[in-house]
Amino acid sequence: MDLNVRNILLATIGSLAVTYEKAVETLDELVRKGELTISEAKELNEELKKKMKTPADERRKDDDAPLTARQLKEILAEMNLATKADLEALGEKISQLVEQKT
Repeated sequence: MDLNVRNILLATIGSLAVTYEKAVETLDELVRKGELTISEAKELNEELKKKMKTPADERRKDDDAPLTARQLKEILAEMNLATKADLEALGEKISQLVEQKT
């Protein structure tokens, strides 16, 4: 896997994990302050878990199973990232524009 794609994927996963942890901390704090009941916090936590699931999570039958190449391609396609071919085409266009100016 391309190192940049891997880093983007890891950063995305890390961001989601941190966001979830912060949300849970906020819920716990609201319960401590008495602004939420424990049952309300549990309900919000469950809603958060459902919203944090990605389509890839829903497709996977076994959470411990590694992603297949096809699943990874689908996830990356959903992220709408530029492909290597896209970047090469963009590089060619830039080169053409530079040549036209000189």
